[in-house]
Amino acid sequence: MTHPAPLFDVPVAPVIPVLGESKGFPVHRIFCVGRNYAAHAAEMGNAVDRTAPFYFNKPPTGLLLNGSTMPYPPGTSDCHHEIELVIAIGAPAFRIAEDAAERIVYGYAVGLDMTRRDLQQVAKDKGRPWDMAKGFENSAIIGAITKAVDFTPESQRIALAVNGETKQVGHLSDLIWSVAEMISHLSRYYHLTPGDLIYTGTPSGVGPIAAGDVLVGEVEGLETLKVTIGAAE
Repeated sequence: MTHPAPLFDVPVAPVIPVLGESKGFPVHRIFCVGRNYAAHAAEMGNAVDRTAPFYFNKPPTGLLLNGSTMPYPPGTSDCHHEIELVIAIGAPAFRIAEDAAERIVYGYAVGLDMTRRDLQQVAKDKGRPWDMAKGFENSAIIGAITKAVDFTPESQRIALAVNGETKQVGHLSDLIWSVAEMISHLSRYYHLTPGDLIYTGTPSGVGPIAAGDVLVGEVEGLETLKVTIGAAE
């Protein structure tokens, strides 16, 4: 079968810089793990569930790179910050065992899962999906990737400051589901491929943003992430 030429060009995800490399990391899919820190689950009124992790997705075209300005998103008056460790997948895997899962990690980065909290609450109340709350433009902010050979997630501090004031703080050892567990479990349902990202969840302290805010996110050992919140467009 001959494939026709496209009628028009469509937006593509930005390539993420990799520290020490001239080439960047192209993005295929973005998976996000929900309620992966007990304190954050509690602050949102949810119990910790150790049965299995659960996921939602963001569109790759929703990526925003380090140093950018994020316009305040449309359709919300309560957009929240959520600082996260991001896993970048560098090899294919399907039904991979936990003890082999970290071998497919290309690297790690600091990310922000931006959330239209008011829309999320409406979705929760009505038993609807979270897509409108999570998968909007500029909702997946990310810094440069550090290769896995140069970083091993252990108990590093993860934190977010807004206008110089620390709002979120935790440690990677607080993760309910480890990196290996998340990868292994997700690979039961998807053929993971190079270019996939996994946002691993946020510690407590999530809160609203406003135009003019400067957000600085950190995970010890990774490139610091900085983004400015602009006016609504």
